[in-house]
Amino acid sequence: MELFSFLLLLPVLLVLLKIWKWVNDKRDQECYILDYQCYKPADDRMVGTEFSGEVIKRNKNLGLNEYKFLLKAIVSSGIGEQTYAPRIMFSGREETPTLADGILEMEEFFQDSIGKLLSRAGVSPHEIDLLVVNVSMITAPPCLSSRIINHYKMRQDIKCFNLTGMGCSASLISLDIVRNVFKSYKNKYALLVTSESLSPNWYAGNDRSMILANCLFRSGGCAILLTNNKSLKHRAMFKLKCLVRTHHGARDESYNCCIQREDEIGKVGFYLGKNLPKAATRSFVDNLRVITPKILPVTELVRFMVVSLVKKWNRHGSTKGTTTQGPIKAGVNFKSGVDHFCIHTGGKAVIDGIGFSLDLTEYDLEPARMTLHRFGNTSASSLWYVLAYMEAKKRLKKGDKVLMISFGAGFKCNSCLWEIVRDSEDGNVWKDEIQNYPPKTLVNPYMEKYGWIQDEDPSTFKIPED
Repeated sequence: MELFSFLLLLPVLLVLLKIWKWVNDKRDQECYILDYQCYKPADDRMVGTEFSGEVIKRNKNLGLNEYKFLLKAIVSSGIGEQTYAPRIMFSGREETPTLADGILEMEEFFQDSIGKLLSRAGVSPHEIDLLVVNVSMITAPPCLSSRIINHYKMRQDIKCFNLTGMGCSASLISLDIVRNVFKSYKNKYALLVTSESLSPNWYAGNDRSMILANCLFRSGGCAILLTNNKSLKHRAMFKLKCLVRTHHGARDESYNCCIQREDEIGKVGFYLGKNLPKAATRSFVDNLRVITPKILPVTELVRFMVVSLVKKWNRHGSTKGTTTQGPIKAGVNFKSGVDHFCIHTGGKAVIDGIGFSLDLTEYDLEPARMTLHRFGNTSASSLWYVLAYMEAKKRLKKGDKVLMISFGAGFKCNSCLWEIVRDSEDGNVWKDEIQNYPPKTLVNPYMEKYGWIQDEDPSTFKIPED
């Protein structure tokens, strides 16, 4: 009888064992951020109004029309006077870069930020199991991940990935790699390193669609320490909830709107097409369609569905010739499932566009605007400067959700949702100056100093010596 009872219970026990194993494995697949360190270059690399004017005057391919265009672009860019440029700019060699310039720029960042991060976290470089590096605009064998491994003398069995050409959305692509590796290996440390090499990529031509990149991009970077070790959960800052990647590379219009190429006189630069906003909107909408059901409560999804059906019914029932007072806004309330919005600082227009689409307030957009003003567009690392601003302002509280949104060449839109595991108030790269933000005004002094260019006559204009 006991044997019979045991045989009856055996299938139940096996099912319970499988459920326990599934739950246990699922816990080991979690992705936590233990700490991160944004890079703050030395003050001697800071780009002010006068220095920007000197750099522009050094480009002999520019004329009055180009000066007027650049002035308009920089005045409306939302970028301030405390951003950073690579050292090659200050030696006046931006048009003749060497391979060593690009490598030096990256090594200066690596050795500063990775060292600070590991030291603060109490983790030895020898403990790192996975290294993912993304720097889009430089490739130099051995790759940058190998240079990091060599400098920090990491283990010989470390798994490393080196991503190039992924653009401003590369941070979340690297994060996706970490997340997927964590699904197969337990109790691991991962180091994610994101930056951009500007030294070899200054555009010295006069194509307006390419000189625009010179105005927007600035030096920066971030190192992030992650783990899937559940015993370290109490030390974690953030827990990854979901991640969605959207790629519109199959659309020719999207593919060609943001691309590195040569201009008519053979100068290499980064082309930003007029159809870029349209491509960004398309990819953003498609990305939201996928991530929205993952991050918002059912009640909000049902509300949106009902309102959308009513809107569709009213539009279908309207008679010809009837005038409407404007479109009925039936947008999703993202604040029902998201507390903070971490937006890529691709430019003022990008921030404004996302703010309008998600119906965000100036309070929601403040971290992105201040990051753009203080650090500029630091490419893939910009998201982490925005996150650090929120932390420095003591906005991040346990249980809150943070939505990250990034765009990049390809054309790509990537997003992810983080849950805050513990209150974060360190301040990171903003720690020593957060009390100055937001400033009374974001207006930069370029128009005040160079506004006279607008009144110049092309037939008599000469570049002033001073």
